[in-house]
This record gives sequence, C-alpha cells and structure tokens, in this order.
Amino acid sequence: MLIKSPSASAARECDVTPESVYLSRRRFMAGAAGALALGSLPVRADNERYAGVEPGSPPGWLADKLSQVQWQSVTPGQEALTPYKDVTSYNNFYEFGTSKGDPARYAGKLEVEPWTVLVDGEVAKPGPVALERLVQPHRLEERIYRLRCVEAWSMVIPWLGFPLAELLKRAEPTGNARYVRFESRLAPEQMAGVRSGFSLIDWPYVEGLRLDEAMHPLAFMAVGLYGRELPNQNGAPLRLVVPWKYGFKSIKSIVRISLVAGRPRTTWESLASDEYGFFANVNPQVDHPRWSQATERRLPNSLFSPNVIDTRLFNGYDEVASLYSGLDLRKYY
Repeated sequence: MLIKSPSASAARECDVTPESVYLSRRRFMAGAAGALALGSLPVRADNERYAGVEPGSPPGWLADKLSQVQWQSVTPGQEALTPYKDVTSYNNFYEFGTSKGDPARYAGKLEVEPWTVLVDGEVAKPGPVALERLVQPHRLEERIYRLRCVEAWSMVIPWLGFPLAELLKRAEPTGNARYVRFESRLAPEQMAGVRSGFSLIDWPYVEGLRLDEAMHPLAFMAVGLYGRELPNQNGAPLRLVVPWKYGFKSIKSIVRISLVAGRPRTTWESLASDEYGFFANVNPQVDHPRWSQATERRLPNSLFSPNVIDTRLFNGYDEVASLYSGLDLRKYY
C-alpha cells in the first residue's frame, strides 16, 4: 500500500516538532559515511532526518533487504520524527523492569538469534517458522507512524517492516478465525522484570486484535526502525505496530501468532479491565480513570518546553473508523 498524499491522518502544521530537534548536516554526513561502510543505514538525499543515528549491526537477512526498502510508504504529513535517542531510551517493556530506562539498561541480555515464530490455531498452514523465512517473502516498507501511549506521551517513529495482513494471508485462516492472539518471548533468565517478586503480570505477555483489525492495511509487523534493526528495548526482533491504538497493544518480541475463534484475554485487560480495555483505541473523549486523555506530551519535551498537543480520535488515523461503525466507543474502549 502506498499512502503518500496528505489525508485525514496527516499532521497539522501546529504539530510539527521545532527545528531544534534536528541535528546538524555535518553529523548527518558522518553518520552516512559510517552507514556506507557497514551497509546498515539507507543513504538517500533526504536522510538528514537520520542524523546522529549510529550504524547498526543487522542480521544477514535484514542487511540483504535494506537496499530494496520502500521508503516513506506511509507518512504523517510534515510531522517531524522523534529523535532516535528518545525512541530507544524511553520505553515500556515490563519484562525488563517498570522504569522507562530499564529496557535500554537490561534488554541487551535478550538473545534474539536464532528466533522462531509459531503460527497456529485456525489456519491451514500452521507451524514454527524461522524469522528469516517469515520475513523473506516481503519487501520491507518504511512507515512513519505516531505512537500514542496510554500514559499520555507520544512519539513519531519510522518503522521498517511489512503489513500484518500479508503474513496472515500466507497462513490461510480458516472460516472459524475471528481474532488474532499474540504472545511475547518469555525468558526469565534474560528478563529481570519477569523474575521480580513485585510483578503482578501473568507471563507471558499476551495481546490480541479482531481479525478485521489485524487485516487492516495500517496494521504492521516491524523488524526495524530508523533504517536499521530493532533495538532489543523496542521489541527485537519482531513486534506489532497498531498506530490507531494505545501503545500497549503493539506487543514486542513476538514468538507466537494464533488465529482463534474466541476473543483472547489480553495481559492488561486481565490486570485492570476498567483501565485497559481490549480495543484500546486512542480516544480523547474517554479518560483513563486516573488522568485525562484529551492531550498528550510529544517527546522530546521538558519542564520549560512541555510540547503538549491535542489528542485525536484513533490517533488521527481516521481511515480505520469504519472498523467500529455502530460500536459504542465509550463502552468498548
């Protein structure tokens, strides 16, 4: 899918992050030179927006695909990217701890090679699939999506990946499939948060979508960001990105994808269904029990530059509205 022209989901001029968040051209040229040497970052005329991003170390299957990426296949208008350092250092990934800096601090212990994903349930072609085989049939796209956390902060991130619908079609869902259940990696020896006696989560982390949501063109499987592989703290090596929903729906480090007949009980819904509903669509009219959802803090921000903007229904992705026609979004939150 190619979405290039401004649409209802395009950012407004007032949303644009100040120019000061961009780094200098000189730093960009230095980073691009390093990318040329390692073959990990794309080199393009407009790549100043990748300034300051260190070249990564992509696995061979990803490095082979970087030269064929469809860049900026989806964009949020003129909205500027959140700096890479913020995207990779301010995260929720409770398997590694509850503080925002814990994932970046501890997720390096997660072993992401080799990686296998089990596809099962109501499909004609079930079975375990090595990640490189799972990704091989797809041409990767760069999709620049807004990410809105239920905690009322937000980012704009350039993901690399492919549409979830393509993966599901290859598995050939049966007529009984109504939902998609996702499960994260569980490796207690590598995950301090899982071993913590203070954790209330019944591991592994589970999320879910209705099948029609999962088949929507905007639902995305990410294997990279900022033109390089996913850092562990951002959900390496495979994560879901559902841009019209709160961020906790975009499950990280996926090891199982199941097509099921009944609605799966998801992790946060199980913990507090009155706060974290199954649908979790971004909605400024439905507050969290402990805070308003009418506005959000766009990162980067500070005490003297809070960068507070209005939140939009479906995070501004109005093209998904038809999925919820006739549904009471206050009841089915």
